[in-house]
Amino acid sequence: MAGLFVTFEGGEACGKSTQIRRLVARLEKSGRPVLAVHEPGFTQVGRVIRELLLNAPLAYSIRSETELLLFSASRAQLVREMIQPALEKGVVVLSDRFYDSTTVYQGLARGLDLRFIEALNEFVADGCKPNRTILLDLDVTQSRHRQLRRVRPIDQQDRMERLSDEFFEKVRRGYLQIARAEPDRIKILDASGTEDQVAEAIWNEINGLLT
Repeated sequence: MAGLFVTFEGGEACGKSTQIRRLVARLEKSGRPVLAVHEPGFTQVGRVIRELLLNAPLAYSIRSETELLLFSASRAQLVREMIQPALEKGVVVLSDRFYDSTTVYQGLARGLDLRFIEALNEFVADGCKPNRTILLDLDVTQSRHRQLRRVRPIDQQDRMERLSDEFFEKVRRGYLQIARAEPDRIKILDASGTEDQVAEAIWNEINGLLT
């Protein structure tokens, strides 16, 4: 029995983690085996890479090309260690980010070579293509307001969160661009609604895939 692979994408503070937790609870209640993963940092190797990418003192000297390869290395480990085995067992796998993040953040926003990124994504994913991708779309102003409401020490944004609004405008446009290119896979949902509204919209998108 093949599993179901659903990925969640979007800019900062769009609600991915919250909605994945809610969906996990709903799937478990219905009796479906489910695994929720996130990028980077779900595996032991990934946690080391995450710290280097986002929080380590050296993080701010990382070049865009290095960033691309580090995110991809973390994903390669996650695919082979966690995602592939779970899908082979018929598990529903929910991933907070996957290769679309690389296409958007390092490709369309950073300006790195998209053809190389496409080839790298294919190599890293090793055939694990999402059955459905939920794009939680939120404008940058609302994203910044939500980040300010997060419970964390003052001035503790990670390296990615500290990037400019201009960068995140590119990220949002990039996501909408790839969603238009793959409308059957990538479903755009308005992330500005209430948690309940967004959760129901997500359920409506994936419920038909569970039968």
